Amino acid sequence: MLASHDRFPYSPIVERPQFDWPGGSRLAVHLCLNLEHFAYNTGGGISYSPGIPHPNTYNWGWREYGNRVGVWRIIALCDKLGIPLSVLLNSECYAHCPQVIDALRKRGDEILGHGRTNSEQQNNFSEAEERELIREVTEAIAHHEGKPPAGWLSPGVNPSNVTPDLLQEAGYRYILDWPMDDQPVWINTRGGRLLSIPYPHEVNDIPAIALHDATASEFADIIIDNFDEMLEQSVEQPLVYGISIHAFLVGQPYRLRQFRRAMEHILRHRDRIWLTTTGAIAQHYIGLPAQDA
Repeated sequence: MLASHDRFPYSPIVERPQFDWPGGSRLAVHLCLNLEHFAYNTGGGISYSPGIPHPNTYNWGWREYGNRVGVWRIIALCDKLGIPLSVLLNSECYAHCPQVIDALRKRGDEILGHGRTNSEQQNNFSEAEERELIREVTEAIAHHEGKPPAGWLSPGVNPSNVTPDLLQEAGYRYILDWPMDDQPVWINTRGGRLLSIPYPHEVNDIPAIALHDATASEFADIIIDNFDEMLEQSVEQPLVYGISIHAFLVGQPYRLRQFRRAMEHILRHRDRIWLTTTGAIAQHYIGLPAQDA
């Protein structure tokens, strides 16, 4: 037998119970904004200039553009179009760029845990060290936002074998680390269970643009084509469509223009979808009659 994670069984989407999202919608759409801060002179994060020794100012500056400029363009766009954000937050951003989080808080966006910094990945930690990391991030967000986060995405989307257990024990309700479905899936933990909310691996600017060299217009077309197809598919099964962006990529002016085109396309169908946050999706699903997917 092949090794298994033993977190959830196989479940074909065509055999699951039917349900609706609020307002009778069949397609829930969420936009995740990754807000990250990196240590200088130690690396971490995808490299735009591989092989250059530290201090790699060029690469660090590429990422920092998102915090200084790109994120503000994205906030303005989402304000204009009325798009809520699920903010995947490195807690080090509270000290580094607090004005950004203030603006997101004022908008009412959801804040999720995303580690301290993407310069470190919890899969490299011992269980005790990872528990302390989760505690530190959770307390920082609770202090600044008035409540702890309900959801978590591991830095680098690289959880350890015990991440779901530690998150459930710390009071988290859902996780975004498992991109294996278009519906929420219950994950078993040693102390109970945790809900997996679909997080995009494909409709995500890191793999699409930085790894697979998609152009700005191609990434916009990916967003549109994925939306159109899922809207049709959602007649048969209720679905979750996630889009993930990073301010240093989509916040570049020429990409922002194409991203605006894609979001305007989605919003033309706003009466047929539930445009929401990951936390609202989790809350709604948890409140449904028992779902065994």
